[in-house]
Amino acid sequence: MFLEQSRKGEPKKGWIEVIAGSMFSGKTEELIRRLRRAEFAKQNVEIFKPTIDVRYSEEEVVSHNANSIRSTPVPSAANILLMVGDVDVVGVDEAQFFDNGIVEVCVQLANQGIRVIVAGLDMDFAGRPFGPMPALFAVAEYVTKVHAVCMHCGELAQYSHRKSAGESIVVLGEKDIYEPLCRRCYNEETKQDK
Repeated sequence: MFLEQSRKGEPKKGWIEVIAGSMFSGKTEELIRRLRRAEFAKQNVEIFKPTIDVRYSEEEVVSHNANSIRSTPVPSAANILLMVGDVDVVGVDEAQFFDNGIVEVCVQLANQGIRVIVAGLDMDFAGRPFGPMPALFAVAEYVTKVHAVCMHCGELAQYSHRKSAGESIVVLGEKDIYEPLCRRCYNEETKQDK
């Protein structure tokens, strides 16, 4: 496949970076930080998020610390390919909410010489791998696992414990519905939930 030429006449090198962890671990904060650095370097950047995520803003990616960056909401992964213009970097937030097509979209963009940065929850509320995230780990050149702080004991947390009842995988919410927990505290809480 022909790769777009860089400024020096060499093919641009694309790759995939995945930022994953539990809720309140700083995934979106890290995504925004990397995208801002790319913008500062005068790279063309486009950011996408699933239309389902309207917790803070319909058209911005917003971290829990209220940092934000403009984005384009899309209903499915395929829409990203239709909307990507002449870019150096593509950011994707809340990747776990996209269909499995997000994996091929990221691979295709990277093969075209684009740096792709993806952030998402690695596990759902039940501690199971979440949607396309495991496949994204497999195809990524770089994987960063970030951790929250356990709300019960203060250790590193990797689980997003849902405090409300229900079996639906997707329940949008914040600290009123979810809390980050370490393995021990998560196991204790889920025993009590049953």
